Amino acid sequence: MDDAAKKKAFPAEIVVSLRGISNRFGDNVVHENLDLDIYKNEILGLIGGSGSGKSVLLRTMLWLREPQGGTVSVMGVNLKDATREEWECIRRQWGVLFQDGALFSSLTVEENIQAPLREFTTLSKRLMREIAAMKIHMVGLPPEAAKLYPSELSGGMRKRAGLARALAFDPALLFLDEPTAGLDPLGAEAFDELLLGLRDTLGLTVCMVTHDLDSLHAVCDRIAVLAEKHIYATGTIAELTRNPYPWIQDYFNGPRGRAVTQKDCGTGKEDRRTL
Repeated sequence: MDDAAKKKAFPAEIVVSLRGISNRFGDNVVHENLDLDIYKNEILGLIGGSGSGKSVLLRTMLWLREPQGGTVSVMGVNLKDATREEWECIRRQWGVLFQDGALFSSLTVEENIQAPLREFTTLSKRLMREIAAMKIHMVGLPPEAAKLYPSELSGGMRKRAGLARALAFDPALLFLDEPTAGLDPLGAEAFDELLLGLRDTLGLTVCMVTHDLDSLHAVCDRIAVLAEKHIYATGTIAELTRNPYPWIQDYFNGPRGRAVTQKDCGTGKEDRRTL
């Protein structure tokens, strides 16, 4: 059975489902009748022009902003109708990395990772320290980073510390907002490799808002394009490069997009993606 036949016979499990989403600020309509599905174990890249509402959509998925219309379902649960018990279960199943890590400046890395554990569990201090140490190791930080404050970390270390906190509950679902923004090329590449390794090891489902063409090529199984107030197109990079929509063509087939594609062809990176 070829891949196309397998997909038809065994459809992918939907982890996040958005239907008919509408978001507006006063008279400014940001999203209108927006639909999107995120499938189990995929890394989905969410892209769009400045002001298209990528971060607003991410906040909607997390129910940090309730939409004016439509439904958000996570792991089969409609968030608007979720019971308190369902909410507690879902919050343990997702992790979030905001831009620049969004760490508490007055807490050490270890204490930042322990923060959600303190809020939602009654674990002992010893066990929380052990969990924090394990997460610090998992994201590739040295053990001594545990006692450092965010101001003492480099940009790349802050991203990894924020990721360690997002992984505190061993979530099945991970939301990332511009995870490689502000990193140098080597740091961004290292973060991409870390993300791929964690996805494969932990079986994560990832939704990643990004402008980083290198990251899109390196880690994303599918990409969703936010344009004209809804998800205009979804697909692999190869599929999207054939889409005639002008913004998509400029994004992937413009000079920067062609440079990334040529670089990947020269390094063989495309072999690790489903294109």
